[in-house]
Amino acid sequence: MLLAVEVVRLARPLVGEWPALGAAAATLGFGGYTWFAASGMEVSPLAWLLALTARLAASWIEGDRPVARRWHLLAAATLGPLLRPEGMLCSAIALATLALWPADDGDLPATGPLRRLPGPVRSRVWAAGALLGPALPPLINRALTGHFSTTTTQVKWLGLNPYYGGSHFWASTRANLDTFYTFLLDGREWSAIFVPSGSRTVALLAFVSLGYVGWRSRRWERAALVLLLAASMALPATYLSFLWNRLRYLWPFAFAWCIGLGALGRAAADLAAAIRPRFALAGGVLTGLAAGMLMHHLPWSMDDVAQSASAIHRQQVLLGRWAHDHLPEGARIGVNDTGAIAYFSGRRVFDVVGLTTPREARYWVAGAGSRFEHYERLHLTSPDQLPTHFIVYPHWMACDAVLGRELTRATVTDQSILGGTTMVAHEARYDRLHTGDRPDPPLTGALVDELDVSDLESEDEHRYDVAIGGGNDTDNLVRSTVTDLGTERHDAGRGKRTRDRFTLRMPAGGGRLVARWGALSGATLAVKIDGREAGLVEVEPGAWVEHVLEVGGSGAPAVVEIEARDGRTFTSMHYWTYAR
Repeated sequence: MLLAVEVVRLARPLVGEWPALGAAAATLGFGGYTWFAASGMEVSPLAWLLALTARLAASWIEGDRPVARRWHLLAAATLGPLLRPEGMLCSAIALATLALWPADDGDLPATGPLRRLPGPVRSRVWAAGALLGPALPPLINRALTGHFSTTTTQVKWLGLNPYYGGSHFWASTRANLDTFYTFLLDGREWSAIFVPSGSRTVALLAFVSLGYVGWRSRRWERAALVLLLAASMALPATYLSFLWNRLRYLWPFAFAWCIGLGALGRAAADLAAAIRPRFALAGGVLTGLAAGMLMHHLPWSMDDVAQSASAIHRQQVLLGRWAHDHLPEGARIGVNDTGAIAYFSGRRVFDVVGLTTPREARYWVAGAGSRFEHYERLHLTSPDQLPTHFIVYPHWMACDAVLGRELTRATVTDQSILGGTTMVAHEARYDRLHTGDRPDPPLTGALVDELDVSDLESEDEHRYDVAIGGGNDTDNLVRSTVTDLGTERHDAGRGKRTRDRFTLRMPAGGGRLVARWGALSGATLAVKIDGREAGLVEVEPGAWVEHVLEVGGSGAPAVVEIEARDGRTFTSMHYWTYAR
């Protein structure tokens, strides 16, 4: 309701009374807000804060500048980023408004150096207070987790994902924008439960009509603010999670499109009034019809949230209660969907995704192979931090090597909200860790250096170039093999590689370079050390094989380059250097 009130107050000067009320009705009738209000997520509060900020800014720009409004803008600028990263729009709007349209008054504190400044300049200085909001989340995160970025940002934003740099980032963003235009605006696929089918044309006309009502009312800045917020619905196209959670990252901006419907109603009424003046009142009726179309989807949206709640209850709540009744009080449960299991089990949880467990997000984003290597390090340094049990979606976890005996499972088929149809509870097992730490058979001579591919710390130490060779998180997996003696061995590696480049210390006086590669179809690999050819290796088909090359060296790090010469790809797993 508060959001609808702000929609009326923001839209009325642009479109008039009745279309503004129609826009508010469309906001109330939009199922996305109902869905997320029922689920307790931050969509509606963020939408309200965005609408409030736009309305305060528009009034300020139009000359209504009481002292309180300045502080309200600064408060919105501070609160927005604390809700979600998209809330930084509140900060940007407040900063631009107060800096570009300063108040020519002396009502702000003017002590010290500020005392000598003219009122507008002092106003611009105080506008910098809008920067407090964007600064708070990274500072809080740094204090609590040691990282400036939030774990949510690390997991979900393409810009921080190591596999989506440069052209890959823009290609993925363009693909998401195409999905937004082709499907979401048109009420198809993911948006079908909220938006009427075939809505894209109406949505685009509504967007354009915002420019018309800005011209008509001579309130350009107010219209520009609404256009900015409507266009900001495309910002989540830069998220890996663009389509997740019933499009929760898009819907905070839906109210601006509802105002666009009011603008379209106003434009249509003006066009009709040119033919017959009495049709000037049709703006509210037309906007009301659009609101009715959205309301027609409300039962579908409400049924979906009820079905989703039921699915969560029959799977995650069930397993959380099972854990409470069957697992020891000291158990630590590894999960990849935390909420219900953590709440109902009463046990400590280890979030393998890293949203609620500090410092785990980096390994989740890198892929299952890097999580396996990370667990190897934890097993040596902090074994008490590792889970004693896992309750996970197996395909999400993608790391069977640490999943032990199955204890129970919960399957729900009539759903589309869960991370998978089946969630399984396992004992944790760690006897497979470290089984691939050394070559087989063992080599004589002192170990000089070691690069364990997929181990992020080892990769950093050896300047391993992830981006140069191809592959992504789904190719960073745990591989296994069985020795001639029947021993099962496990190691992680990065698949679908065409090149490797890293540094490795070479043995002083010469020695051996041991490389562990995998290639399901075999591969021909050229090896260079400091730019010089060191060998051409035929890698036999298999999960992994090890090759030994004689190398010279001075004991200093050398740049090692591996390149596939025949168009086939390989899996990069492990490199060692040994003295003779």
